[in-house]
Amino acid sequence: MGPHFLQLPEEILLLVLSYLDGRALGRLGQVCRKLRYFSCRDAVWRRIARRCLNSGFVRQGTDVASGIPVKERVRVSQNWKNGRCRRDILLKWKRNLMPWLQVDGDVLYFTQAEEIRAHQLHGHRHGLHKRPFAVFLGHQEDVCRFVITDSHIISGGGDGKIALHNLHSTASIQFTAHEQDVNCVDCHGGIIVSGSRDRTARVWSLSSTADKRWLHTIQTEDRVWSVAINPLLSSFVTGTACCHHTSPLRIWDLQSGQLMNCLGTEFRRGAGVLDVCYETPSILLSCGYDTYIRCWDLRTSLRRCVNEWEEPHDSALYCIQSDGNNMIASGSSYYGVIRLWDKRMNRCLQSFSLSSPTSSPVYCLRFNTSHLYAVLATSLHRLDFTVYRNQFTAL
Repeated sequence: MGPHFLQLPEEILLLVLSYLDGRALGRLGQVCRKLRYFSCRDAVWRRIARRCLNSGFVRQGTDVASGIPVKERVRVSQNWKNGRCRRDILLKWKRNLMPWLQVDGDVLYFTQAEEIRAHQLHGHRHGLHKRPFAVFLGHQEDVCRFVITDSHIISGGGDGKIALHNLHSTASIQFTAHEQDVNCVDCHGGIIVSGSRDRTARVWSLSSTADKRWLHTIQTEDRVWSVAINPLLSSFVTGTACCHHTSPLRIWDLQSGQLMNCLGTEFRRGAGVLDVCYETPSILLSCGYDTYIRCWDLRTSLRRCVNEWEEPHDSALYCIQSDGNNMIASGSSYYGVIRLWDKRMNRCLQSFSLSSPTSSPVYCLRFNTSHLYAVLATSLHRLDFTVYRNQFTAL
């Protein structure tokens, strides 16, 4: 490499380096201090990072993990791809429960029967505080699902109630929402959608819940296991138990409560949908008892399934999460099996079994760019993907 190369303007030098792969950048960074400085810049790693698993870049090109060097995210992404991680059991309890989990920044929330507990997360050496710094109460029976907004936790319970918990004061209000268990809730833009075992879904306004009035009641004719609100606030989807001949995935207009569309036609009886999530306003992911993860494209009138991934051991899938780009993580119904999927491949990329010898479903999982958290019947687990070094160590 001639000396004139280092005399190029900085923007030209960064552009040239952005066309190199990770291995070449690693070697180039060992030539001299100046090249080491340039080879570590975020600008030269972004193109690589967008193709990686769980690097913080979502499909629209948005960076959701700003503040973390892109080169470091690419290094950790290699650990996700190769299944290199450290496994920890953060908490254990004696009763068999069906916990739900959310992670908001450096706080982890999860359910313990009728309670929602908030624990402070720390670095990979310490995990989390064993003692919760806040406990949210309001249900007489187990909490089934909950979601977090900027100011509230909205939870649904086996007592048929919805509870609104203030994040900053732990004060809460509760109201009867359904005649049976509230299996699922979602909240977006001040709108709450709840689904129940009583075969109805209801739409609520967060600002008018004090009078306990719902905006719409949807008769689904089947138990509702999962709901998700479209990010554009135009519609929402319900996932039902599929005990009848209608599709378990249906899209409803959020303003009128009218049925807009049914997704799929070839679901077998009992193939209920246990979890749904929007990647974008037009891309929906679903999973459930039929052992498949399905990706739905809602941009056309057909609203068809454009891809699907089958759980290799024929287990029901209880939960899924996407990185918004190339990776999906799923939780299976037996032996706490978590699988990582690259959407560009047909087969499972990596799998981890968290419970042995006692079998338990993965009731919920959540991940960020460095860690994955999962709750089983009697334990809370963490997979730490930051601890193994690879070919980028020298950068």
